[in-house]
Amino acid sequence: MNQFNQQQAVDQAITSRRSIRAFLPTAVPRADLEALLEVASRAPSGSNTQPWKVYVLTGAIRQQLSDAILKVYLNPDEAASHKEEYDYYPREWVAPYVDRRRKVGWDLYALLGLTRENKAGMQAQHARNYGFFDAPVGLIFTIDRVLEQGSWLDYGMFLQNIMIAARARGLDTCPQAAFTQFHRVIADTLGLPENEQLVCGMALGYADHSKTENTLVTERASLSDFAKFME
Repeated sequence: MNQFNQQQAVDQAITSRRSIRAFLPTAVPRADLEALLEVASRAPSGSNTQPWKVYVLTGAIRQQLSDAILKVYLNPDEAASHKEEYDYYPREWVAPYVDRRRKVGWDLYALLGLTRENKAGMQAQHARNYGFFDAPVGLIFTIDRVLEQGSWLDYGMFLQNIMIAARARGLDTCPQAAFTQFHRVIADTLGLPENEQLVCGMALGYADHSKTENTLVTERASLSDFAKFME
């Protein structure tokens, strides 16, 4: 492959990545999972600490985890007792971030025909997170509690590598912070050691292109909004 074709392939893998919210039941070969995780592990990390750990869930254990979380999530009183261990989102929303968040949320709900008044419908859609949007593979990511903020930055590069390597293999993903609320359920179900903290989850599989939610393409700010060229 020449340099131009290499650039096109990489750019295509990056720009075609989207958060997919409906998957086909088609199984993903274990060899593909192993290959993309090995590729992703080439992500940089400070002093080569490699802070990532991945639990690859398929079959019965994936369903067991989904059932355990949904049992709690669908009980409002019990769900309220489960809190995230870290703040993924800001404690106080300000522009432009709150505007972007609202837009993507309402754009998705509009595709699904959900109105502001349809609280039950919105709850049901959110609940789909915990079934990994029907993806055959669920990934749970943890980090050693001894590690600090720099390792979390490194972790983001590893997660991005997984999503890009998946696209190169015709697979799709959805990174999911929704799992963080139920870290205790996840730890109990998977038998996580006490030194491991949940980072996030991720659905992985083949996109179901017949589903309207998968037509959502989020907007990006223009280059001039976030880049300043200085000489």
